[in-house]
Amino acid sequence: MNTAHEGKTGTYQAVIAILAALFFLPFLGGVHLFDWDEINFAESAREMIKSGDYLTVRINFVPFWEKPPLFIWMQVLSMKIFGINEFAARFPNAICGIVTLVVLFTIGSKMFNLRFGLIWTLLYAGSILPFFYFKSGIIDPWFNLFIFLGVYQLYLYFNHDRSGLRHALFAGLFIGLAILTKGPVALLVVALTTFIYLLIKKFRVQVKITDVLVFSAAMAFTGGFWFILQLVNGNFSIIADFIVYQIRLFKTQDAGHGGFLLYHFVILFFGVFPASVYALPALFSIPKGDGKNAGFLIWILILFWVVLILFTIVRTKIVHYSSLCYFPLTFAASWAFCNTEISGRWKKTMLVLIMFIGTLLALVFMGLTAIDHFKDRIIGLGWIGDPFAVACLEAHAGWKGYEFVAGLILLVGLMAFYNQWKRNRQEQALMILTATVPLFLFLSMMLIVPRIEAYSQRTAIEFFKSVSREDAYFETVGYKSYAHLFYGNIRNHAHDNARNEQWLLTGDTDKRAYFSIKITRKEKFMQEFPHIEYMYEKNGFVFFRREPVLKAGFNRQVQN
Repeated sequence: MNTAHEGKTGTYQAVIAILAALFFLPFLGGVHLFDWDEINFAESAREMIKSGDYLTVRINFVPFWEKPPLFIWMQVLSMKIFGINEFAARFPNAICGIVTLVVLFTIGSKMFNLRFGLIWTLLYAGSILPFFYFKSGIIDPWFNLFIFLGVYQLYLYFNHDRSGLRHALFAGLFIGLAILTKGPVALLVVALTTFIYLLIKKFRVQVKITDVLVFSAAMAFTGGFWFILQLVNGNFSIIADFIVYQIRLFKTQDAGHGGFLLYHFVILFFGVFPASVYALPALFSIPKGDGKNAGFLIWILILFWVVLILFTIVRTKIVHYSSLCYFPLTFAASWAFCNTEISGRWKKTMLVLIMFIGTLLALVFMGLTAIDHFKDRIIGLGWIGDPFAVACLEAHAGWKGYEFVAGLILLVGLMAFYNQWKRNRQEQALMILTATVPLFLFLSMMLIVPRIEAYSQRTAIEFFKSVSREDAYFETVGYKSYAHLFYGNIRNHAHDNARNEQWLLTGDTDKRAYFSIKITRKEKFMQEFPHIEYMYEKNGFVFFRREPVLKAGFNRQVQN
């Protein structure tokens, strides 16, 4: 690569990083963290800070074996800088977004040319869920990036033998980081991808034993050192529980996270719009390109189908389980765009799908902005059979009347896209679409999402925040939540029964206890626990308070 080309690449990288920062950093704290995952991870980070134990991941100050600590450590560092709040919890993923887009541009430009690098970047940043995830506080953006980089290094190892040892080292390091982020499923995905690639190649590849040892050592050290530290500290039960949990995810349906068989196919098709539509020619027929680095397309397609099939088999269905597919899906879209003469049949199908999905998306979001105008009629017609959902809809969300502009911008962008497409100006059409979708998402997250949150969880969160200064017990009865822990600023209570719901409801408590339940359980709750004081109810949630039975500090002596 000549100096002029390097300088041009560096300029693009800087511009991409600045634009990504402008989209991903603002308004990160504009809405409360969402149950369960966002609050779950943020609470683990908060408890690390409060306990001073940065080795053990905890929830409610009890060891939490479901996730390794790397992402939690990132949030801890962020909270040390910005304080314990929503912005700090989401900041690591905003940084991940900036890094990811620069990485995609760099790899695409190196493997192909600047044009390919830019298109891949645009398609990734300009698709719905990839954009959305970089403004969230969940683990998966970093987890996916580490796996993708590990697979990329393996591709380089098997296709460019000059620096094989270096590629083996980096592949091990990245996969190890992925394991340290979310667990051994990273190794499973990479192992299956590599095995299928070798199967296609009929195992006719050159592999040096020293490279395998370096790869294994790097992965084991990076991914396993936290587990080793746990063993050294005698925390055998955490490791055992972690392994059991990973097995259970594959064998059983996690509570509240079921779904139909083709769940992830649907999620990817609509969630990674518009890249998913552009990728169709590459996913169902190998595009004919110039052959340059075409081997990477094989790796990327294998990765796509491995992840999609694997998590279709897994009974627990969660949106982000298939989020690793965003990398191969957007790459396939870029490959199809840059290396394929799209036939008339595909071209017409793609145009119809883009216009239909885009218009539907815009109309749905514009319809949401009018929810206050028609919610009374919907409730009156009895279409909603759940009393809790009905009560949630009664919330005052604070609509201003101009939120529809987000959907309107998407409609205008679609019309401009259509105009360029019909003139056969495909690159201009793509640029318009991938600029419009992020702008639409950015405005939606700023204007619409906070209002929607008012109908779901805000009432409960505001209650816990209002009593967070008290040294009290907090519990949700009849539904799972982490909101009372994070927003209630839960303490590490000394009492042995502090996490025992039945004791909090009926035992000899030493501190005041607050309870949140859904309105559907109100009558039964009040009949079973008449000694617990009713406070108020609002938007589907009912709140209760129980005064302490014993004076603080004396309950142990009384029990003895």
